[in-house]
Amino acid sequence: MSENRERWARRGGIIRAMEQLPLIGLDARACYRALKSRDARFDGRLFVGITSTGIYCRPICPARSAKFENCRFYPSAAAAQEAGFRPCLRCRPETAPDLGSWRGTSNTVSRGLALIAEGALDGEGASVDALAERLGIGERQLRRLFQQHLGASPITVAQTRRVLFAKQLIHDTRLPMAEIALAAGFGSIRRFNETFHQLFRRPPSALRHKAVYALPEGSVGEIGVTVRLSYRPPYDWNAMLAFLKGRAIDGVEWIEGDIYSRTVLQDGLTGTVEISHLPEEASLNATIRFPSVRALPAIVGRIRRVFDLGADVAAIGAHLAQDPLLAPLIAERPGLRAPGGWDGLELAVRAVLGQQVTVEAGRKLGSRLTQICGTALPAAQRSRPSLRLAFPTAEQVAAADLSALGAPKARKEALVALAQAALQDSALFQPQGTVEETVARLRAIRGIGDWTAHYIALRAVRETDAFPASDIGLLRGAAIGASARPSPAVLQDRAETWRPWRAYAAQHLWAADAAAHG
Repeated sequence: MSENRERWARRGGIIRAMEQLPLIGLDARACYRALKSRDARFDGRLFVGITSTGIYCRPICPARSAKFENCRFYPSAAAAQEAGFRPCLRCRPETAPDLGSWRGTSNTVSRGLALIAEGALDGEGASVDALAERLGIGERQLRRLFQQHLGASPITVAQTRRVLFAKQLIHDTRLPMAEIALAAGFGSIRRFNETFHQLFRRPPSALRHKAVYALPEGSVGEIGVTVRLSYRPPYDWNAMLAFLKGRAIDGVEWIEGDIYSRTVLQDGLTGTVEISHLPEEASLNATIRFPSVRALPAIVGRIRRVFDLGADVAAIGAHLAQDPLLAPLIAERPGLRAPGGWDGLELAVRAVLGQQVTVEAGRKLGSRLTQICGTALPAAQRSRPSLRLAFPTAEQVAAADLSALGAPKARKEALVALAQAALQDSALFQPQGTVEETVARLRAIRGIGDWTAHYIALRAVRETDAFPASDIGLLRGAAIGASARPSPAVLQDRAETWRPWRAYAAQHLWAADAAAHG
């Protein structure tokens, strides 16, 4: 028995595990029934550690179910790994839907996980204390919330994500091991090898399946990398694609058939991504072509954010459907997601350009701005001829001559003020404090009103409780089937019962308005 396993037993592990399970609405016996039936509804919601093998699995693992007395159930992969179990090579926990941030009602945990995914606990100087400060709470409270909702500490969550991402790249790509180590955030190849030896008792290369060797070999910049990103069904892909298509900026984004492509600019380097839907696998296929392998986790995080892959829409829908206004809307579109922004500044600029104009007019202004001050992609990087520009950075917007933009003076001044604010505060579009604090911080920028601040919070900061109550589309959507359109104040009051998922209620109201008014 390993040292970790002995420590787990001494702490009374099974008692602690069962104490955690009510957070996900289950007890150990119910978890075991889910395991025996391989019920996909629980995939991503729980993980099972098998004491006889030292392995932890997803509840849909095709292997023969272990005896009940040999099973230990955990609310996250990190909790199972912290208890001393190693990931299963057969069901591959790294490919499970990433639902940890949606368990319970803690927006703080959700925001913390988003920051961890973007590298908040990677590299020198990173600490749980600094992460807690960014979230507006104390370190002890953050640790308590993570333990309560995920069964593991923030450090363990970050380490587990690192290992599982590396494992996914080993299984699904022919990237050299050195590049995989860098992509997953390991400080050195030696540390990468030691970690995999400790977990799997074999070198990383031994985990690579023979079928992978049929794939082309090379770096991310040369051949690109394709990763599969899972979600928990249902997923309304057509609605997501229609949303992105209606706002696609010329030169930056392209949609053909059911494939979404766009350019990427990060740390001064450019590349492209291409996203397609695999409904039979409940996942998206993402092909990333970018010259720096270290950027892979951040790019994957952006894809997850744009396509809202972490949402447990069934749980969110069940909460919102308690209101008779929303119930029929959710029944009609059960897989509707809240699309995110690829980049905080990009989304904020789009929001400013979209003030008091149609979606199409805002799209054209965004295209014009990109033509004025965007970054041109080298011809060799253009996976599609239409992908030729990267959206402008804060520096480019602040320094640009916007006289040819064709927007009112106040709008142009707001763009410059927004860019300058982003340059002064690198965490401007990251989760910090409550949604009210986020909105107040954004409203302090010249030209950003309440509607714009809430819209940025919803799409860029990914505040699940953001709600631009004065939006005309929301007011019209709420009026469908009613005798009169509500005022913003009345809608705001009604939305109180929709917390903490008001952003998803807004998405359903927008969808209802679009269906009714075109």
